[in-house]
Amino acid sequence: MGTYGSLRRKAVATVAAAGALALVAACGGGDDSVTGGGKKDGKVTITMGLYGVMGLKETGLLEQYEKENPNVDIKADIAGDEQTYYTALQTHLAAGNGLKDIQGIEIGRAKEITETQADKFADFAGMAGTDHFLPWKQSQISTADGKVLGLGTDIGPMAVCYRKDYFEQAGLPTDREEVGKLWEGDWSKYVETGRTFKKDFKGDKVAFTDSASGLFNAMVYGYPEQYYDEKGELIYDKNPAVKDAWALSADAAEEGLTAKLRQFQPGWDPGLANGTFATAVCPAWMLSHISEKAGEANKGKWDVARAPKGANWGGSFLGVIEQSPVKEEAKKLVAWLTAPEQQAHIFKEIGNIPSSEKALQTDDVKNATSEYFDNAPIGQIFGAAAQEIPDKQVLGRKDGTIKDTFSQGLALVEQGTKRDKAWETTTERIEKAVG
Repeated sequence: MGTYGSLRRKAVATVAAAGALALVAACGGGDDSVTGGGKKDGKVTITMGLYGVMGLKETGLLEQYEKENPNVDIKADIAGDEQTYYTALQTHLAAGNGLKDIQGIEIGRAKEITETQADKFADFAGMAGTDHFLPWKQSQISTADGKVLGLGTDIGPMAVCYRKDYFEQAGLPTDREEVGKLWEGDWSKYVETGRTFKKDFKGDKVAFTDSASGLFNAMVYGYPEQYYDEKGELIYDKNPAVKDAWALSADAAEEGLTAKLRQFQPGWDPGLANGTFATAVCPAWMLSHISEKAGEANKGKWDVARAPKGANWGGSFLGVIEQSPVKEEAKKLVAWLTAPEQQAHIFKEIGNIPSSEKALQTDDVKNATSEYFDNAPIGQIFGAAAQEIPDKQVLGRKDGTIKDTFSQGLALVEQGTKRDKAWETTTERIEKAVG
């Protein structure tokens, strides 16, 4: 993984440069195309709408595909923020134009897509060479009548990233195996470790963890049901998994164990660079962001330990628009990008854990280490965590919206609002948002 750091710097620079293009209505197509792609003079143009660091462009895969298929030209627009990206995607789907041939779909949006936009996306069911995914992954993007609206890219098995130097200053163990044992089996042990850290830390003020919402998400996503039941009914306000996660996260907030920095919101990146917190709950895909934003000055100070319990937070899919004039070519590209070899390549380069069961068994994945995180055996850590993810995960139509609203509610607690009042405000906002 020697190229990890330099590649990530290049990747984020690519995202920043491309972010401004992400909401452009379309590119490169004629008036007869709703997606921007098309065929002309024997050349096929395929457009892609992506977000964050999905690794497809950043690791050179799009360029490789173009070299292997000289008649194909791929134009990828990448938005830095998924929420902004999805809002634009909804607008374009409603209008029936301004779409890309291939659109990224985040797991929190999958149920809404399958229930309300199934006719807008091409079906991958039965496509040759697409039978290598984790069974529960593909079920998340499948409709009730068996259509498969996309192919999986990555998954989000859980770990905890921690600053070894800060743990040492608090008299806590620094070895990743010993650190994992501090909170093994129970997130309340993680918070209890935070109390010890706050009491014993020798140095300038450093919070134990970045945010209450990060802890909340890690806990909630360890259960088969979170915000909806299997019938599609909302259960967020009475589900013990949600209530327990809220209570423990509110404890951490009220006791001053958090840096009050919501992940991926303003202030979090400088917090990584300036070392204002000692731990962060980190799904596999978050490692690349931490290494980039914490920077070379903190290389080797961060390490990765097993999380208290298994969970899946995040992960994406690639879907193809049904009305794309290059639908078959786009489906072929998606199948190639999500094939085991390409998923293993992305993991080796930037750490996104494959959703391909076959890729998870490759030596490139199992033996991968992260130079930035003190050569942590991330293949072993996240591979084991992937096996702990519940086999069945019930998704709901507004999962992403509800998650964001709970994060905002816990931020209120961090800012001094009483937890009961913050819960009331949160549930009111959810009711308004989901209708």
